[in-house]
Amino acid sequence: QVQLVESGGGLVQAGGSLRLSCAASGRTFSRYAMGWFRQAPGKEREFVAAISYSGVSTYYADSVQGRFTISRDNAKNTVYLQMNSLKPEDTAVYYCAADTHSAQAMSAGGSMDYWGKGTLVTVSS
Repeated sequence: QVQLVESGGGLVQAGGSLRLSCAASGRTFSRYAMGWFRQAPGKEREFVAAISYSGVSTYYADSVQGRFTISRDNAKNTVYLQMNSLKPEDTAVYYCAADTHSAQAMSAGGSMDYWGKGTLVTVSS
């Protein structure tokens, strides 16, 4: 069993930055690909970024490529999402996910093994 707890959300002006963190419980963190997804009001949840077990491979949605960076620290059981040049359309609840399949598979969506409860990011114009 893995529990995921997101933090770091908040209100930021357009063009600003935020860093989200996702702390995972358990001793098997390094066995999971990790990802970030988001859900805007009235929209379906969508993929944002994913990172492989080792952290070597990363995948991004086209909408955040070049602005967001996903990273992980397996010693701290934590995955991060650095978000720069934020836009109002980035406003959403951001969810952390863990899955035993590959990060590339996470980028295709579908079911995940574990989800966090989410953290709200609001970008004002």
